Amino acid sequence: MAFDIDMIKKVYANMAERVDKAREVVGKPLTLSEKILYSHLWDGNPTVAFKRGKDYVDFAPDRVALQDATAQMALLQFMQAGKAKVAVPTTTHCDHLIQAKQGAVPDLLRANEVSHEVFDFLESVSNKYGLGFWRPGAGIIHQVVLENYAFPGGMMIGTDSHTVNAGGLGMVAIGVGGADAVDVMAGMAWELRFPKLIGVKLTGELNGWTASKDVILKVAEILTVKGGTGAIVEYFGPGAKNLSCTGKGTICNMGAEIGATTSTFGYDDSMERFLRATEREEVADEANKIREYLTGDEEVYENPEQYFDQVIEIDLTALRPLLNGPFTPDLATPVGELGEKARANDWPLKVEWGLIGSCTNSSYEDLTRAASIAQQAIDKKLKPKSDFGINPGSEQIRFTAQRDGLLQTFEKIGATIFTNACGPCIGQWDRSDMLGDQKNTIVHSFNRNFSKRADGNPNTHAFVGSPEMVAAIAISGRLDFDPMNDTLINEDGEEVMLDIPRGIELPPLGFEVDDNGYLAPKEDGSSVEVIVAPDSERLQLLEPFEPIKSSELQGVKLLIKVEGKCTTDHISMAGPWLRYRGHLDNIANNTLIGAVNFFNGKTNFVKNQLTGEYAGVPDAQRAYKAAGVKTIVVGDHNYGEGSSREHAAMQPRHLGVAAVLVKSFARIHETNLKKQGMLGLTFANEKDYDLIQEDDTFNFVDIYEFAPDKQITLELVHADGSKDTIKLNHTYNQAQIEWFKEGSALNVIKKENAR
Repeated sequence: MAFDIDMIKKVYANMAERVDKAREVVGKPLTLSEKILYSHLWDGNPTVAFKRGKDYVDFAPDRVALQDATAQMALLQFMQAGKAKVAVPTTTHCDHLIQAKQGAVPDLLRANEVSHEVFDFLESVSNKYGLGFWRPGAGIIHQVVLENYAFPGGMMIGTDSHTVNAGGLGMVAIGVGGADAVDVMAGMAWELRFPKLIGVKLTGELNGWTASKDVILKVAEILTVKGGTGAIVEYFGPGAKNLSCTGKGTICNMGAEIGATTSTFGYDDSMERFLRATEREEVADEANKIREYLTGDEEVYENPEQYFDQVIEIDLTALRPLLNGPFTPDLATPVGELGEKARANDWPLKVEWGLIGSCTNSSYEDLTRAASIAQQAIDKKLKPKSDFGINPGSEQIRFTAQRDGLLQTFEKIGATIFTNACGPCIGQWDRSDMLGDQKNTIVHSFNRNFSKRADGNPNTHAFVGSPEMVAAIAISGRLDFDPMNDTLINEDGEEVMLDIPRGIELPPLGFEVDDNGYLAPKEDGSSVEVIVAPDSERLQLLEPFEPIKSSELQGVKLLIKVEGKCTTDHISMAGPWLRYRGHLDNIANNTLIGAVNFFNGKTNFVKNQLTGEYAGVPDAQRAYKAAGVKTIVVGDHNYGEGSSREHAAMQPRHLGVAAVLVKSFARIHETNLKKQGMLGLTFANEKDYDLIQEDDTFNFVDIYEFAPDKQITLELVHADGSKDTIKLNHTYNQAQIEWFKEGSALNVIKKENAR
């Protein structure tokens, strides 16, 4: 079934005219990314050529997707916007609040019991305001979107950084904070700085043990976790056409790990096959009518250096399987070389778990490739040395995989089939085989492997690989196992080798499902009542943020100077804290508890300047708030890397942090700070980071003159009375300065709707 087909037809009806006009305005051939961007301008037909990486542009996305952990805050904000119904097609997906423990059935029952209040809230809000609702167990948001909503040439935003997965079907799909989603759901323009463009030319064809996952693992090695910041990565070339649609989705999905705005591929036969296999023949037929507009112009791909800001070329035929990690998704090592590196770094060689699934690798094709390895273990009498966990991507995939015997194959080697949900990928894993902070190694087909990410243990060394490589290494039980060259001893004492994995792109018998878990909203939701109990620990109605006055930006105290990597996991941990995602005051108790204090190397241990004593970060900040003192957080490079969760901005804002000053920001987090009416600033001179002392007081000397493209002067007053004056940069335009002056972007929306 094709959802929202009338909307898709309208997009396609306008696309040719708008792209032709954009080509005329820009004066050169266009990449696919530019075609989609220029055809989704808020004002309609393009009239000017935008400067990449500089100009802020208003866009009109076609749809919005929300996952349950972030949907709570997004919808709590939307309830304040004064709208009766969402302005664009929007869906809510319940996939983050289901903990993996015993298996799909008991885990889902427990989640529905523990989180029923949140699920009921999300279902009722969706029903009232016209959002499609996907029940718990229906699947992982990005796989469900790929199977039901993504379409070539479209633009969507979603409150999860891996929204970019839809690029596998030729979309420009971008992860955002909830406040951005509220803008679009409320019928307003969505603002984005016009991205730079990175072209990745793929030649050759994958072979042997190499998988689509290895393409993005290699790109992550080349660009690092911040190399894609502010850019769209566009894949093209003969190698791109040789990849499956879901393989393309895997590559786009992990573009979030290089900081890319999004990633995408041009429309091709693999996308058409996927659309038809998922019963969206009408979308495929419409896309075929404007096929040349759904990929980059030929001249672009023939001479990419003239049209992209950076070009990378990867020969798929020569690409080797990789494992990336630990603790960062860009540390790539070819399989077979990991043993030497692990021994040199004292990484545990014994592998405790192999985990297959997540939004990155949970398609039918992924499961078949991993199952082909599992079947070999059965046939060759190999007993797996590691535990196995499988998370199918959707109920449609689970049902089809069950019908075709794939899940039974995994179960025969002792795997636990978890719910169609995120599970261990986002820290929703009740892992009972480890004691405390025991040092150990796991391998998985997920996207992120930050410290504490999967199980809360800082000493779990997680390595990212393809589903089939994860299966092979888990069967061997060793990180240094190379299935291309090494043998294993089976139960009969014989040396055996694993054969090359075999995958099936699409199910030969077609997809099948009894109940996909979708609930359509009422046409008129005005009678639907949304109840939030005043004493709830899980949900809390929002109060508008008060504007931060210029006078409050004098005498500001240092909350924490963060040393090294500070992801959104460090600022607002997931795992057990997910239960409080709808209650701002409760979840604020985890604010920055994972960040390392520069002055003592400890986490959650900072000096309270009002008392001179040390306390946890939230405790110290609540003391400052009670005293009416604003604070500042100082950080390193790529601050806010990782998830799109706006809680990492809302929590400090709620507690009284006024500014975040860093060497550089991850894109989504910088935007989230702006949306919540805070100051997100960078050092004009990175070395000034070293001037910040533990007892400093800060005066924003010329904040009264806050204006676009104008530096801010910050006075540092040290404990001995000495002072330093430094310059700060910012990227605020005039509209974003208005967000700051009004207290938040949402306050601006409410003000406009009240007119």
